[in-house]
Amino acid sequence: MTRLHPDTIEAVKQRMDIYDVVSEHVVLRKQGKDFAGLCPFHEEKTPSFTVSPSKQLFYCFGCGKGGNAISFLMEIGQQSFADVVLNLAQRYQVPVRTLDEREQQDFQRQLSRREQLYEILAIACSFYEHALRQPQGKTALDYLKQSRHLSDDTIRKFQLGYAPEGWETLYGYLVKQKGYPTELVEAAGLIVARKNGSGYYDRFRNRVLIPICDDRGRVIGFGGRTLTDEQPKYLNSPETELFDKGRTLFSIDKARQAIAKFDRAVVVEGYFDVIALHAAGISEVVASLGTALGEVQVKHLLRYTESKQVILNFDTDAAGNRAAQRAIGEVADLAYRGMVQLRVLQIPEGKDADEFLQSASPEAYRKLIDESPLWIDWQIDEIAGDRDLSRADLYQTTVRELVKLLDRIQNRTTRTHYINQCAQKLSQGDARRVPLLEENLIARLRRSVSRRAVKRDESSEVESHDEDLPLPVDADRSLLERAEALLLRVYLHDVDARSIVLDAVQALEEQDISFSVSHYYWLWQHLTELAPTPRDSAASLWGKLQERYSEASAMLKRIEVLFQAGEMEEIDVRRAPLVVRSAASAIERTIAQKRYRQILQSLETIDIREEPELARQYQTQLLAEKRHIDELDRRRNIDLTDLVSLPWQAPSPQLEAAEGSIDV
Repeated sequence: MTRLHPDTIEAVKQRMDIYDVVSEHVVLRKQGKDFAGLCPFHEEKTPSFTVSPSKQLFYCFGCGKGGNAISFLMEIGQQSFADVVLNLAQRYQVPVRTLDEREQQDFQRQLSRREQLYEILAIACSFYEHALRQPQGKTALDYLKQSRHLSDDTIRKFQLGYAPEGWETLYGYLVKQKGYPTELVEAAGLIVARKNGSGYYDRFRNRVLIPICDDRGRVIGFGGRTLTDEQPKYLNSPETELFDKGRTLFSIDKARQAIAKFDRAVVVEGYFDVIALHAAGISEVVASLGTALGEVQVKHLLRYTESKQVILNFDTDAAGNRAAQRAIGEVADLAYRGMVQLRVLQIPEGKDADEFLQSASPEAYRKLIDESPLWIDWQIDEIAGDRDLSRADLYQTTVRELVKLLDRIQNRTTRTHYINQCAQKLSQGDARRVPLLEENLIARLRRSVSRRAVKRDESSEVESHDEDLPLPVDADRSLLERAEALLLRVYLHDVDARSIVLDAVQALEEQDISFSVSHYYWLWQHLTELAPTPRDSAASLWGKLQERYSEASAMLKRIEVLFQAGEMEEIDVRRAPLVVRSAASAIERTIAQKRYRQILQSLETIDIREEPELARQYQTQLLAEKRHIDELDRRRNIDLTDLVSLPWQAPSPQLEAAEGSIDV
């Protein structure tokens, strides 16, 4: 175990600045003489994390964590005290002393090696920059200026360069001319040992070179773009002691301040997309390095944005969609838990960001950023967008994929929102089918949860979000079924009351309310097509339906009970107008109650102090719905529960269990 000399520890404490350290991980805002931000150690919406430069301490009033810069880095990076002090010593150029002379020498060598690697990479970067301006680099410079439309300022800002064609040009410069050890130049990823053991050759040859830097702007690797048909088109440095592709984001050093300023980060696919966007003044942009965007990289970005908003802008072709799907797959758990607000930006006409800016303004791209949909909305469009849902096989496949997506959403309110959105997609523009489709999706989600529960050991501590599923209240559902059945029975058996039923249903449809029970909806649609006359009794209508829709035997079997003779004996036909009005009001009231609950759920998810205007809107909507419900109660003169025991509507056990709670 490393034993650091107390003088080294004290020197680090004296030299370090807590604001510098913490601000690399938390977006801090000035608050009097101190700074405040969102705590990185627990989830919160209102900043309770404070940093005091005068005391060199941090403290979170939410979770109680506090301490100095060293304890902060130990906690956030899960590092030992010695590792943190050593890193800070290197950062603030404090000489390291240990209590063991041998250890002292080992650490000095380790620190010296890393510093030498940084130095070698910085010199290589300068070498490539110089080569770009030489005659041999003309093709590369023309490519950057003419094909990529980059200015000299942008080329210099990103330190773009050129790797000459020779096999040992850089090797000769660094090893033979500058005298750096071959082992270190190889460890920096700049040269490759020949297989026959006869020497080394340059990794990058005849390529445009793009330096890759860490957060502090130090070169840690390169990306090389070929100027010929050579494959691969892009060649990155290998993994080294300094360069880890899975943890690195291209241009993070140049994007950090803009990400904090605009409170969002945009992730694109390629180096030149980043460079073109920065050149256009859109600087909150980074790129992953030929790999799927990983959780580590996303958490790195989240250090700089309070809103936790990350926008993926990948190409709109098949490869770009696969890249977006891969990126989502890597960070899906963060998004499902609400830890990142993930969005997907797709540029029209299949262009990438670089191509788009050749013909469009930066403002047009910023508008695309502002309008980019949340990743779940994008996923839903990807699943259901171009499919012919009139085909049974495609419809079933789409439903299965949507349920799989919905099943992973953990926040109750968010899941309710997307259940409704999926139902609207599946309804294909028929708003009357949406409530039924919502219930079908919820039922499938219930079955999915049940299947997992069977597979899961009963003693498992894994939690289910089953209880959060926004299932309809049983009493509401029972009331809807009785009211809809009653309207249909009156229409079928009382020819004089048909116009009253038609008016009631039309009034409901004007409010986008229709029959919610599937077989009742089917019957009403086909009765409308048949256009019954006063001479058409229930029996004759039943005969017509059987003749015209014989293939729908299952549906006919479910509605047959409504046509049976003698059912109207329990209904005083003189009360038909009153019965119809009460049934229609019951349907409308149930829908209003559902809206009321949804608004209430939305109100419960916001911080009233943070969003007072939105809270007032919700409260106004709640009050309006409550008044509407009270008015419907006054309009109803009949209790539909009195009709449950009629022979044409025998109650189920579930219905009987719900009777006591029905308030009509």
